[in-house]
Amino acid sequence: MVVSPLVLDLVQRVSAAASGSTVEIPLGNHPPEGADTVRAWCARTGNELVAVRGDVAVVRRGRAPDPFAGLAPEQVPGTRLWMYTNFDCNLACDYCCARSAPRTPRRALGLDRVRRLADEAVDAGVAELLLTGGEPMLLPDIDELVATCTTALPTTLLTNGMLFRGRRLDALRRMDRDRLALQISLDSADPERHDAHRGRGSWERAVAGIRLARAEGFRVRVAATLQPEQAHEGEPFREFLDSLDIARHDQVIRQVARRGLADTGVELTVDSLVPEVTVTSDGVYWHPVGADHADQLVTRDLFPLATAIAEVRGRFAEDRARATAAAQWFPCA
Repeated sequence: MVVSPLVLDLVQRVSAAASGSTVEIPLGNHPPEGADTVRAWCARTGNELVAVRGDVAVVRRGRAPDPFAGLAPEQVPGTRLWMYTNFDCNLACDYCCARSAPRTPRRALGLDRVRRLADEAVDAGVAELLLTGGEPMLLPDIDELVATCTTALPTTLLTNGMLFRGRRLDALRRMDRDRLALQISLDSADPERHDAHRGRGSWERAVAGIRLARAEGFRVRVAATLQPEQAHEGEPFREFLDSLDIARHDQVIRQVARRGLADTGVELTVDSLVPEVTVTSDGVYWHPVGADHADQLVTRDLFPLATAIAEVRGRFAEDRARATAAAQWFPCA
């Protein structure tokens, strides 16, 4: 049996490489169908043709690990799409990662862009839309924004729950209870502890908002941001949320992140976060916690959305591949 020089070159170079690493195979001295030969050889031998760049084939020894292995389905990048509808807020929480406050410029995403994002999200494989801010209920067209999203996909609206009155209550009542969940912020069963970070009277109004939303027939999630000294309050707080008829799987409790206005908390970086594609009026970001921070900007181009999602997924896959390779070269003792 005659073995082509290209196959011999492949065997020699790939067998000398570490598992998971890549090697370059020159194709210049081989027939034009050399790339097809490499592709067929890789398929037979369990190796991976990564790319063909001009007259060079890049081959990985073995197969790249699945970068999304071990992630829950909802954690796979691109499954959920976050939209910052605006950045202004009726509160000035002292740990806000988006640096929102009453005088913060609105920087609204706007109905036209929300509509296009929702439409493109369906084709891009997104399963859920999340609208956040700032405080989205400040927007005069919030009911139209929500309707645009719920028509396309199941949607969650994040709010502090304090503005459900007058025309805003009317807007809330026009929203689709079957396709919309409300995520309302409440940080403690203790009014004083909550108000210390969000403003006097905010606890009472947030609890009233939760009760009103439940009475109106909405699914309500409650999201709490706990300070380090509140670590022991988890279970008593959950029992309080039980009394508000909030299902356990709708009780979201997390630690404060050292981002935005917070000078203490958990350090959350691109390297430590599983990305959740996040869109603002300024661009596409790695994660909602970093949506006002240059280090988490992925691209200034919001459209096409599928391209932005592919960029986030690609970067995450590359980061995981590098981490896996490093672990193989430098295993823990």
